[in-house]
Amino acid sequence: MFLGGAKIHKWKQWEEEIQKNNDAGNGPKKVLPMHQVSFIREHYKGIGKDSMTLSWLQSFVKQFYGSVAKSDYTAMRLGFIMTHCRGNPKFDFHRYMMRALESDFKKIVSTSWSLWMFVVIFLLLNVNGWHTYFWMAFLPLVLLLAVGTKLEHIIAQLAYDVAARQTAVEGDLVVKPSDEHFWFGQPRIVLHLIHFILFQNAFELSFFFWILMTYGFHSCFMDHVGFLVPRLVLGVVIQLLCSYSTLPLYAIVTQMGSYYKKEIFNEHVQQGVLGWAEKAKKKSGLRECNSTVESKHGDGPDAA
Repeated sequence: MFLGGAKIHKWKQWEEEIQKNNDAGNGPKKVLPMHQVSFIREHYKGIGKDSMTLSWLQSFVKQFYGSVAKSDYTAMRLGFIMTHCRGNPKFDFHRYMMRALESDFKKIVSTSWSLWMFVVIFLLLNVNGWHTYFWMAFLPLVLLLAVGTKLEHIIAQLAYDVAARQTAVEGDLVVKPSDEHFWFGQPRIVLHLIHFILFQNAFELSFFFWILMTYGFHSCFMDHVGFLVPRLVLGVVIQLLCSYSTLPLYAIVTQMGSYYKKEIFNEHVQQGVLGWAEKAKKKSGLRECNSTVESKHGDGPDAA
């Protein structure tokens, strides 16, 4: 969370610059500005324009460097505002994104029976000679690379869609958020995968240090050094890559779904809306109860 938050904090400068430009220009314009033209050029005119394989390969490589450029942030921010907050051109997208990430982080650090069931299976597969711990260390790495590639490819797909529609004219949206860009049309799948990746990686590292402190380095629970060192290196790499690249990518790309999150409202407004909903449910229940009582009285002997 610290590494991811540090990277996302850098985007605040972009948000402030955009806010200043909007104040000078009376809100975001619907005509595609130059920095969003560069957003299209960086993705649509890359090596993956005519080849799906090269497009995915480009997305795979891009997650390791400059995963989110300023043009990406600007285009996705404007697409979100024009879709969900058209009446509020000065909407603070960065603050909303941070609130949404903090909410999702509660899910990331939580545990569930399914995760612990996986741990039990993981321990039962620790058969002598199988080197289960070594091979299982690659599972979160493979999933992490797949998630990062998918998130980068969503950004590229947004650029492709804009270029295909030729939306550099007044009245059209820059990018169009949609659940269709995500696996099975479910943006939450990405969060569940990140949750599993970090849980599995944390278990790998903590289990190693628990064995080390409890039984010692030369215990039979420890694997050969040739298998042990790569496991530790993979664990550190996964933690750094997920924190500094994948988690920030998720924070912004997941906003490109069809629906906004409740964090779009501040805490005071959220409590007010929830309180209003509860009161509405209670009033609805009282009305149904009263109507039921009245109908019973109406059908009784007094009514006859």
